[in-house]
Amino acid sequence: MNLLMVIFGLIAIFAAVGTVQTLKKKQVLGFLFNLVTFLVFGAFTVATVITQGYPPALH
Repeated sequence: MNLLMVIFGLIAIFAAVGTVQTLKKKQVLGFLFNLVTFLVFGAFTVATVITQGYPPALH
C-alpha cells in the first residue's frame, strides 16, 4: 500500500499542474477531467494517510 499511495499522490500532483495549465489555455473539458482526477486521487491519498499513517502501520 505504501508504493500505491506514492503513485496516487504523484498522479494527484500532476493533475493539479494540469488543471492550472488547462485553465490558462481556457480548455474546459481538460480542466474538468484534471479537476476530477485531482479530487479523486487526492482524496484517496489523504484518506489513506489519515487512516493508516505514513509509513503505514504493520499489523
